[in-house]
Amino acid sequence: MVNVLFQYTHLTKADPQLIVYIEYKKRGDFIMRIALINENSQAAKNEMIYASLKKVAESKGHTVDNYGMYSADDKAQLTYVQNGILAAILLNSGAADFVITGCGTGEGAMLACNSFPGVLCGHVVDPSDAYMFSQINAGNAAAFPFAKGFGWGAELNLQYCFEKLFCTEPGGGYPPERVVPEQRNKKILDGVKKITHTDMMTILKNIDQDFLKATVSGAKFKELFFDSCKCPEIKAYIEKVLA
Repeated sequence: MVNVLFQYTHLTKADPQLIVYIEYKKRGDFIMRIALINENSQAAKNEMIYASLKKVAESKGHTVDNYGMYSADDKAQLTYVQNGILAAILLNSGAADFVITGCGTGEGAMLACNSFPGVLCGHVVDPSDAYMFSQINAGNAAAFPFAKGFGWGAELNLQYCFEKLFCTEPGGGYPPERVVPEQRNKKILDGVKKITHTDMMTILKNIDQDFLKATVSGAKFKELFFDSCKCPEIKAYIEKVLA
């Protein structure tokens, strides 16, 4: 860990890698495939959440894949723990660039997501959360409370959150003059996560296989995942699990 911290604490504004990163963020060509994952307690809201997300994301040029659950009666049931597993599979395989998920409070889904490598999930309640998480932390997943505080006008708040989450490329800094130390800290965190987390293939092989199969047995999983997956090793293993 000392080596990782040493490597990144010496990044400065003049660092070539950081300058390239900042310039990329200014080009405006940031297009993502966004995945929506709902667990069983809030599955009845999937259609509304998907409609709000799709409206905002597609206006920015992004693509949205709805992995469900689609209703509380779905044959394939997901818990918030399985939300985390599925998010990790999608992000580590390249089948998604960003994941929108949640549960009653959003806390369980966030914790589940952050227990996996390659996933940096924030807890988003309002539009300012969404914007600052995107610009300061530059994560690749967001967990929402789809029950707590989800009353009158909730769909408007959700839409405004999505607008701020995807209004510009992540990692731009907030306030903007803080961009260099914030990007440096993001790189440090990424390095630390590589040390503290087991690789995804090891996780897939060691996790309870029935639990894993249930996680990837959604009605549209095969259709969405196998067309978008960019990691042959993960793809082959999931095919084996579903065989």
